[in-house]
Amino acid sequence: MVYVLNVDGKPLMPCKSAKARHLLRDGKAKVVKREPFTIKLLFECDNITQPITLGVDAGSKHIGVSASTEKKEVYSADVELRNDIVELISTRKQNRRTRRSRLRYRKPRFNNRKKDDKWLAPSVEQKIQCHLKVVEDLHKILPITKIVVELANFDIQKILNPNIEGEEYQKGAQSGFWNAREFVIWRDNHTCQHCKGKSKDNVLEVHHIESRKTGGNAPNNLVTLCKTCHQKHHREGMQLNIHRGNSMRHEAFMGVMRREFYNRLKDIYQDVKITYGYITKSNRIANGLPKAHHIDAFCIAGNLEAELLGYYYYQKKVRCHNRQIHKANYLKGGRKKLNQSPYIVLGFRLFDKVKLENEECFVFGRRVRGYFKVCKLDGTVIHTDINYKKLKFVNTRKRYLTERREMEGKA
Repeated sequence: MVYVLNVDGKPLMPCKSAKARHLLRDGKAKVVKREPFTIKLLFECDNITQPITLGVDAGSKHIGVSASTEKKEVYSADVELRNDIVELISTRKQNRRTRRSRLRYRKPRFNNRKKDDKWLAPSVEQKIQCHLKVVEDLHKILPITKIVVELANFDIQKILNPNIEGEEYQKGAQSGFWNAREFVIWRDNHTCQHCKGKSKDNVLEVHHIESRKTGGNAPNNLVTLCKTCHQKHHREGMQLNIHRGNSMRHEAFMGVMRREFYNRLKDIYQDVKITYGYITKSNRIANGLPKAHHIDAFCIAGNLEAELLGYYYYQKKVRCHNRQIHKANYLKGGRKKLNQSPYIVLGFRLFDKVKLENEECFVFGRRVRGYFKVCKLDGTVIHTDINYKKLKFVNTRKRYLTERREMEGKA
């Protein structure tokens, strides 16, 4: 399937690859995008299009998108989102605090710290912007007339306590306790969860299973330890056989973004509809389709009689630039080591698409001596130390790395 733009750059209906080859050979079109392969016509034509419905399976980790007419699916993709924003924002906050602590005096600037009424956490805002960008990019290559979005609503308290009802929703798990520390010690029965009281240490402390920087002070990230075990863990590196409980971070994100994403779509596009997960599930089961994000998006679009495309594009959102100039730790002599690698190393950028022995992959690591690490998007390592001269440049890196994958059961 080749996507077509008219002479003015507006999308037309896609065509078969054979027709695109004829247009390119005859000089009637030019290539404007390699993946998904898109051409632009160099002559005037009748801008005849068909109604295309776009199904969007919104999510916190992945976005499923599928565009289809009544007879055929014309686009399918699974987009993997970034989940490192919390870590990066926390690191930036830590570094700024360290720098400011060295100043003898700082002017008060409280008036500059007011947040907008529609402010959202950076991790949530970034994912909403990714959803909007995916929809915007599809409108550039397809004449989409209708958008259907599936929005999930999670009852987090019901997930944690299936028997909750009535007034219990107004009382959280920490109701009646002064703070999280008191609740965690009571929850753990005033017993060290590592040695189970064998150390005979009566001083109890609360330990963060994940770092407070990323895991926060949520009760499922806290555990009771005696002072002896706590000190051995931090000072001597003693391993704890304790794992964090289920994090509701992604469920909370969906609760925040579901209406915000829908409202922003309505402000930009005309025909936007909502559907729900139980409808998608019933349609998928009734048609005997496998469980996948792009398949769910196909069911969301509603054209269940349409012929499946047979392949889909797997896309991964990657960081565009590292803003941290220096590493946090000092070197000998009080010097700081640069944290940013060169922009271009021997003609290659990070995440450039290359070809190695007729296999397409991406540059995931570069060394000045000329030996690179190349991998697939699913993490499969093609080579850890390949000479750059053996790599053939295919395409420069984008914000979304893209590779084509065949659907299960398709050749």
